[in-house]
Amino acid sequence: MIKGKKILITGGGGFIGVSLAQRLVDNNRVVLLDRNFNENAFAYSNLKGHKNIELSRVDILDAAALTKAVADAGIVVHMAAMVGVQEVISNALDTLEVNYTGTSNLLKAVSKNHDCERVVCFSTSEVFGSNAFRVAENADSALASVQDVRWCYCVSKLAAEHLAFSYHRQQGLPVVVIRPFNIFGVGRVGDHVVLRFILKALENQDLEVYGDGTQIRAWCYIDDFCDALVKAMEVEGAIGQAFNIGNPLNTVTVYALAQEVVRLCKSKSKIAFRAPGFADVDIRVPNIDKAREILGFDPKVTLQDGLTRNIAWVRLHKDELTRYVSARRREYIV
Repeated sequence: MIKGKKILITGGGGFIGVSLAQRLVDNNRVVLLDRNFNENAFAYSNLKGHKNIELSRVDILDAAALTKAVADAGIVVHMAAMVGVQEVISNALDTLEVNYTGTSNLLKAVSKNHDCERVVCFSTSEVFGSNAFRVAENADSALASVQDVRWCYCVSKLAAEHLAFSYHRQQGLPVVVIRPFNIFGVGRVGDHVVLRFILKALENQDLEVYGDGTQIRAWCYIDDFCDALVKAMEVEGAIGQAFNIGNPLNTVTVYALAQEVVRLCKSKSKIAFRAPGFADVDIRVPNIDKAREILGFDPKVTLQDGLTRNIAWVRLHKDELTRYVSARRREYIV
């Protein structure tokens, strides 16, 4: 168990940052670094006013402010990034700047902190391209045409991985890279497919599925994911390694996911299909053998159980979440 540490989480106001902070805050000093804390998961959390929480309103592109923020952190978890298909397509330059330059700023800053014990950097499952079935960490990266702006997110994350491992090899920075595979659960408030499906089902409205719905995803519940994160922060053998974190046992098509949400919500919703308007990933399923061996990662929450918990939480905040999602772009993240 991690105790008595100062832990800095970039992108700390987001879904995963808040979920991890909730796991750590009773026994550690946790600094959440983000540009705002009003329109993200933090606003729905129980962290506001906690004696062990510090909020740091810093943009990771502000190198001087970032250097100051990480100066005495014992553990750094770097999650801050531009995400979301339409956000990436419409803001490719910002995506590349935030995801690569922001990571460069972070790594430079942390390299000056000689007391930092661990730097956990978030990458993406998209480094494996559009057909990733049971991919292991050493599988080849797959890059699409440079003319397809949708993949600049993947490129920025892959370049950031190379940078992180270069800091590890050349300067001894205690880096760990995490590649998340479709994380969902209580507390996710962005325009995400699971949240949008649940909100629509609770109102008996059509669930919109992009393409023909045969895209395949492996869904990992947030509690299981945070188990892996905590291990990545403390297991000595994790340093210098990349880990695929997901739950291959929760593998379904997007169409089947929509059907399950309708069933669990006891909804009268129908499923409607629409053209995606962007390049999509056909299949995304991780091989997690390495995480099992080194981290002891053993995801346990089934898709049904995770969705049931998620639905119960959404019911409690339905009106507010509906307003939030309606104001966001409609091309959700899958």
